[in-house]
Amino acid sequence: MPRVPQTKATLAAEAWRSIFDFIVATAPQRNRYIGESGLTPNDARALSSLSARSGRTMGALAEEWKCDASTATWIVDRLEAKGLVERRPHATDRRVKLVVLTPRGSRTKAKQMERMYIPPRELLDLDLDDLVTLRSAVAKLAARRTEGADPSA
Repeated sequence: MPRVPQTKATLAAEAWRSIFDFIVATAPQRNRYIGESGLTPNDARALSSLSARSGRTMGALAEEWKCDASTATWIVDRLEAKGLVERRPHATDRRVKLVVLTPRGSRTKAKQMERMYIPPRELLDLDLDDLVTLRSAVAKLAARRTEGADPSA
Protein backbone atom coordinates (compact mmCIF):
# COMPACT_ATOMS: atom_id res chain seq x y z
CA MET A 1 0.00 0.00 0.00
CA PRO A 2 1.48 3.39 -0.96
CA ARG A 3 2.39 5.72 1.87
CA VAL A 4 0.29 8.87 2.11
CA PRO A 5 2.54 11.94 2.03
CA GLN A 6 2.48 13.90 5.26
CA THR A 7 2.17 17.63 5.47
CA LYS A 8 4.73 19.72 7.27
CA ALA A 9 2.13 20.50 9.95
CA THR A 10 1.43 16.79 10.49
CA LEU A 11 5.12 15.98 10.79
CA ALA A 12 5.63 18.91 13.18
CA ALA A 13 2.70 17.69 15.32
CA GLU A 14 4.14 14.17 15.45
CA ALA A 15 7.61 15.47 16.36
CA TRP A 16 6.21 17.77 19.05
CA ARG A 17 4.08 14.97 20.50
CA SER A 18 7.16 12.75 20.72
CA ILE A 19 9.27 15.48 22.32
CA PHE A 20 6.55 16.38 24.79
CA ASP A 21 5.86 12.74 25.70
CA PHE A 22 9.60 12.18 26.23
CA ILE A 23 9.87 15.20 28.54
CA VAL A 24 6.86 14.00 30.55
CA ALA A 25 8.17 10.43 30.69
CA THR A 26 11.56 11.56 32.02
CA ALA A 27 10.09 13.90 34.67
CA PRO A 28 10.59 11.34 37.48
CA GLN A 29 14.37 11.53 36.97
CA ARG A 30 14.33 15.33 37.20
CA ASN A 31 11.95 15.28 40.16
CA ARG A 32 14.19 12.79 41.97
CA TYR A 33 17.13 15.18 41.62
CA ILE A 34 14.99 18.05 42.87
CA GLY A 35 13.73 16.03 45.84
CA GLU A 36 17.26 15.02 46.83
CA SER A 37 17.89 18.72 47.51
CA GLY A 38 14.79 18.96 49.68
CA LEU A 39 12.93 20.98 47.08
CA THR A 40 9.67 20.58 45.23
CA PRO A 41 9.37 21.04 41.45
CA ASN A 42 7.76 24.45 42.15
CA ASP A 43 10.72 25.41 44.35
CA ALA A 44 13.18 24.46 41.60
CA ARG A 45 11.19 26.35 38.99
CA ALA A 46 11.14 29.41 41.23
CA LEU A 47 14.89 29.25 41.83
CA SER A 48 15.51 29.10 38.09
CA SER A 49 13.88 32.51 37.60
CA LEU A 50 15.80 34.27 40.37
CA SER A 51 19.33 35.62 40.63
CA ALA A 52 21.59 37.01 43.33
CA ARG A 53 22.29 40.22 41.40
CA SER A 54 18.95 41.53 40.23
CA GLY A 55 15.87 41.29 42.37
CA ARG A 56 12.40 40.46 41.13
CA THR A 57 9.18 41.92 42.47
CA MET A 58 6.46 39.62 43.71
CA GLY A 59 4.22 40.87 40.90
CA ALA A 60 6.80 40.03 38.24
CA LEU A 61 7.27 36.57 39.74
CA ALA A 62 3.54 35.93 39.91
CA GLU A 63 3.21 36.96 36.26
CA GLU A 64 6.07 34.70 35.15
CA TRP A 65 4.87 31.77 37.26
CA LYS A 66 1.28 32.27 36.03
CA CYS A 67 -0.15 32.38 39.55
CA ASP A 68 -1.74 34.94 41.81
CA ALA A 69 0.30 37.13 44.15
CA SER A 70 -0.64 35.10 47.23
CA THR A 71 0.70 31.91 45.66
CA ALA A 72 3.93 33.66 44.66
CA THR A 73 4.23 34.95 48.22
CA TRP A 74 3.71 31.43 49.57
CA ILE A 75 6.45 30.05 47.26
CA VAL A 76 8.87 32.83 48.22
CA ASP A 77 8.06 32.30 51.92
CA ARG A 78 8.99 28.59 51.53
CA LEU A 79 12.26 29.45 49.81
CA GLU A 80 13.04 32.12 52.39
CA ALA A 81 12.43 29.64 55.24
CA LYS A 82 15.00 27.33 53.60
CA GLY A 83 17.52 30.17 53.42
CA LEU A 84 17.51 30.21 49.61
CA VAL A 85 16.08 33.68 48.97
CA GLU A 86 15.70 36.97 50.78
CA ARG A 87 13.57 40.03 50.32
CA ARG A 88 15.37 43.33 49.91
CA PRO A 89 14.00 46.86 49.72
CA HIS A 90 13.50 48.35 46.27
CA ALA A 91 15.94 51.20 45.53
CA THR A 92 13.28 53.73 44.56
CA ASP A 93 9.98 52.41 45.93
CA ARG A 94 10.01 51.52 49.60
CA ARG A 95 6.59 49.81 49.28
CA VAL A 96 8.13 47.16 47.05
CA LYS A 97 10.40 44.28 48.05
CA LEU A 98 12.74 42.54 45.64
CA VAL A 99 13.37 38.80 45.89
CA VAL A 100 16.98 37.71 45.37
CA LEU A 101 18.91 34.49 45.81
CA THR A 102 21.09 34.14 48.87
CA PRO A 103 24.56 32.60 48.44
CA ARG A 104 23.03 29.28 49.52
CA GLY A 105 20.23 29.77 46.97
CA SER A 106 22.77 30.47 44.22
CA ARG A 107 24.67 27.28 45.06
CA THR A 108 21.44 25.27 45.18
CA LYS A 109 20.30 26.70 41.84
CA ALA A 110 23.67 25.89 40.23
CA LYS A 111 23.53 22.33 41.57
CA GLN A 112 19.95 21.91 40.33
CA MET A 113 20.83 23.16 36.85
CA GLU A 114 23.84 20.85 36.69
CA ARG A 115 21.65 17.88 37.64
CA MET A 116 18.86 18.89 35.24
CA TYR A 117 21.32 18.76 32.36
CA ILE A 118 22.31 15.15 32.98
CA PRO A 119 20.90 13.46 29.89
CA PRO A 120 18.34 10.72 30.36
CA ARG A 121 19.51 7.18 29.61
CA GLU A 122 17.36 7.09 26.47
CA LEU A 123 19.43 9.89 24.90
CA LEU A 124 22.67 8.13 25.76
CA ASP A 125 21.32 5.01 24.05
CA LEU A 126 21.03 6.81 20.69
CA ASP A 127 23.86 6.39 18.22
CA LEU A 128 26.22 9.29 17.58
CA ASP A 129 24.70 10.26 14.21
CA ASP A 130 21.21 10.48 15.72
CA LEU A 131 22.51 12.61 18.60
CA VAL A 132 24.25 14.99 16.20
CA THR A 133 21.06 15.29 14.12
CA LEU A 134 18.93 15.86 17.22
CA ARG A 135 21.34 18.45 18.63
CA SER A 136 21.36 20.33 15.30
CA ALA A 137 17.57 20.34 15.06
CA VAL A 138 17.15 21.58 18.63
CA ALA A 139 19.81 24.26 18.06
CA LYS A 140 17.77 25.52 15.10
CA LEU A 141 14.67 25.72 17.30
CA ALA A 142 16.60 27.65 19.97
CA ALA A 143 18.02 30.03 17.35
CA ARG A 144 14.53 30.79 16.01
CA ARG A 145 13.40 31.61 19.56
CA THR A 146 16.31 33.96 20.24
CA GLU A 147 15.91 35.66 16.86
CA GLY A 148 12.41 36.63 17.93
CA ALA A 149 10.72 34.47 15.34
CA ASP A 150 7.09 33.70 15.95
CA PRO A 151 7.13 30.06 17.14
CA SER A 152 3.60 29.55 15.85
CA ALA A 153 4.58 30.48 12.27
